[in-house]
Amino acid sequence: MKALLFSSHPKPPIPCFPRLTPHHHHHHQAPLKILYCRTISAAASAPSAPARHPPPPRRKSEQAKSNPPRASSLYARPSLAEMKAARAATRAQVYDFLRSLGVVPDELDGLELPATVDVMRERVDFLRSLGLSVADINAYPLVLGCSVKKNMVPVLDYLGKIGVRRSALTDFLRRYPQVLHASVVVDLAPVVKYLQGMDIKPAHVPRVLERYPELLGFKLEGTMSTSVAYLIGIGVARRELGGVLTRYPEVLGMRVGRVIKPFVEHLEGIGLPTLAVARLIEKRPHILGFSLEDQVKPNVGALVEFGIKEESLASVVAQYPDILGMELRAKLAAQQSLFESSVLVDRDEFGRVIEKMPQAVSLSRSAILKHVEFLKSCGFLLKQVSKMVIGCPQLLALNLDIMKMSFEYFHSEMDRDLEELVDFPAFFTYGLESTIRPRNQMIVKKGLKCSLGWMLNCSDAKFEERMQYDSIGIEEVEAEPVFDMKTLLQPREEDESGSECDEDADYEDSDDDSF
Repeated sequence: MKALLFSSHPKPPIPCFPRLTPHHHHHHQAPLKILYCRTISAAASAPSAPARHPPPPRRKSEQAKSNPPRASSLYARPSLAEMKAARAATRAQVYDFLRSLGVVPDELDGLELPATVDVMRERVDFLRSLGLSVADINAYPLVLGCSVKKNMVPVLDYLGKIGVRRSALTDFLRRYPQVLHASVVVDLAPVVKYLQGMDIKPAHVPRVLERYPELLGFKLEGTMSTSVAYLIGIGVARRELGGVLTRYPEVLGMRVGRVIKPFVEHLEGIGLPTLAVARLIEKRPHILGFSLEDQVKPNVGALVEFGIKEESLASVVAQYPDILGMELRAKLAAQQSLFESSVLVDRDEFGRVIEKMPQAVSLSRSAILKHVEFLKSCGFLLKQVSKMVIGCPQLLALNLDIMKMSFEYFHSEMDRDLEELVDFPAFFTYGLESTIRPRNQMIVKKGLKCSLGWMLNCSDAKFEERMQYDSIGIEEVEAEPVFDMKTLLQPREEDESGSECDEDADYEDSDDDSF
């Protein structure tokens, strides 16, 4: 037995482990131990053989060739082609969904879109909740690439935080849907800070953005800074800049070389001093939006055609800069016809009317006729009315109730002839309580006889000086009041509200730019 156990074998015996069942007892364990020892001893006494090392791991590509994955394997990865096909199928489903809503997805091919129809449906529903229609989405389909949580909500939260009104939000997004792609920190906040640095009041910043949301896409060191620098350079007061940008923020998007500078130079060319142009921009900054080629130049030409002298063009524009931006030729033709038929003002005199009051081009037909009828009811002949209107076209724009009170005082207290009003129709432009009554009482008290022009057409200081005269002698009656360009060259003061003009609907067009 011993010889049998330790005899040489061509191969060491393979250890045999008997299968144990619960019925085996521990006396069966001894033969297992002996057999295991025999195996080790035999291995030790066997001649040495070359050591066997595990084969080197094969490359995955070789494994794949020799052992291709089964289709049913849970661990099999889809190929690149299969992944592309799956994405294409999903995208086709998303496109089909968009087409079912009426959205044209043609421009979305290069855009990263939601992986499922459900996510895209959520995105579209959110845009609709903001008031945007399918037409709005088709106008800027790239908005479908904005994540609701990552893009839209942070931007909308920020706009609400700075004061953009919910009622203005839909129009805001229609005008500038690109804002939904923006970074609050990188893109939006710096623009808001810049606007506040331009002396725009914090409460006005959201109104500025509502009016011109494209501002949020401008670079601070680009167009915005150069347009501001140019305006200051031509004389726009720095303290007025906040008001200019609040009323017309589009200035910040205008190119100096292409838009602002040529506009300013053209006004200089018709006789306006540069500083006067700056004052006009301070007061009516929206005039910078008038197209030089399509509006300004044709309108200047139309004024000349309808009898305005070239040397008066600067005065006309200074008095009524909005005249540069309207459909002027048609208005002039209509007003000229109306003046000829209703006020007896011929073609040559019509030019003088516009020179004295350019706003006459915007007076409504009903306003003109009401004022003519009032003057006729006061006892003036139509021929006299014509003379009065040519002398003082402002008569057609004054508040009728104030005119009635002034005429009643003239008729009952001043003991003067109607012809004096024909000679000095500007009487109606002076305040009854502030000027006419007190000056007339002083004239009567001193027993002086003077014309209406001598009494009214002077400053309060000049009138006090005249009251020191013992006699009038040669009257110092000045010419009819005319516009003085020098008034534009002075630093702007707070807007004065001394005009007696009727603010009720005498003008067909209104351009109130205030918020």
